[in-house]
This record gives sequence, structure tokens and C-alpha cells, in this order.
Amino acid sequence: MNTRYLILLFVAAAIGLSSCKNNDNVFPKQVSAFYKIINGSSDTLNYYLNGTRQNNGSSLFPGGATTYYLAVPAGSDNFQFKKNGALDVLFSVPEKLGDSVTYSLYIYGPSVDQTFKTTDVFNPDTSTVVDKITQARFVNVSPDIGDLDVYVGDTLKYQTGTFKSSNFITFGKGVKDVKVYLAGTKTLAKDTTFTMTDHTIYTIYSHGLKNGKGATKFNVAFTLNYQN
Repeated sequence: MNTRYLILLFVAAAIGLSSCKNNDNVFPKQVSAFYKIINGSSDTLNYYLNGTRQNNGSSLFPGGATTYYLAVPAGSDNFQFKKNGALDVLFSVPEKLGDSVTYSLYIYGPSVDQTFKTTDVFNPDTSTVVDKITQARFVNVSPDIGDLDVYVGDTLKYQTGTFKSSNFITFGKGVKDVKVYLAGTKTLAKDTTFTMTDHTIYTIYSHGLKNGKGATKFNVAFTLNYQN
């Protein structure tokens, strides 16, 4: 038999054997955490995960801009933040994230010491009743405002300290009048409205400073956490 032909047969057999072995490999399970970023600072930020920029479109503008939940590798991660247009890292947030766990990172200043994180646990409404409901919590991201009393309509719903999150509370859907007072007083810090739809979960959050101006002005915003 032609020697060249024998060599080709041997090479083909070796490749086939190698392919079979590769098909028998057990590939490691890819595990993910979910990570939301809320920019309550006065800086426009770009964010990086383990050195790779994540926001290739719009930056995180000051005044409460947020991301969606980012699917990121569970385990050890390093989030880095840069001012828009800057080359140097402003600050880094090293994390150890659990598999399938959902987190929110709140930023209120230009250093890692001016951030805090919540672990977000949702119990979504899956009912099909006519009176469909929504849920919301309140998070106080304002560093100098102190404790807050938050009314939805005429009812006191949340009492939160600085850098604290309330539990999620159930409401009927629709337009909600939200009033935020300095705790224990009639001093109104913010009066606003939000429209909440059924089968959704939101975070209402404060940001800015008590006597701030422009990008540091005290304000209240909300972000979507879950939608069925």
C-alpha cells in the first residue's frame, strides 16, 4: 500500500480519537451573579469588570443613573470606576459574589469608602387576580440627610437611616405620590410621583446632599429591579 496513503490514514485516525476524547470532557459549570450599579455621586462614571469596560454606550451620569442587572462571573471580581474621559482609575470595588445571588452597589462619592451594597431578595407576585400589585423598597443613599420618613400617599411606609435599605412593601399598581420628610419632622425634603405597574418590583432611592446644588442636589428616583 502507498506509504503516503498509510500516513494520511494514521493522521485521520489520531484526529478522530482526539475528537472523541474531547467530547468526553466534562466542562465546568458557568456560574453567575447579578450586579446593579446606582450612581448617586456627582461624577459621570464609566465602569469596568476585571479590567474590561462594560458600558460601551452611555456613561453613568450623575444624579442617580443606574444600570440593569449585569450578569457577571460569581466568585472574586474587581469593579473599577473611572471619570468619563479619564485614563486613571478613580476607585475599585473588590467583590466576592455568590452564585445566582443578586446585588446592588450604591455610589455616593469618588472613593470605595463612599459605596455600599445590598443583597436583593425578591418575592415576585405571580397571581392572576384583577387587583394586580407591585412592590417597592426605599434606600437612603444621601450621606448627610440623616434618617428619613417616606410616605406613599398619606401613609407612612418607610423609615430609613443613612445608607440603609427598607424591606420591599406591596402596593396596588398606579401613580403613587411619594413624599420624603426629615425623620420625625414636617420638613419636606422631596415630593414627587412615580407610576408603578403590576407584577414589578422597584427600588425608590434618595441621592445628593441636604443643601446640594446642581448634580449634588437632594433628589429621589426609582429603578426597576424585577418585571414578570
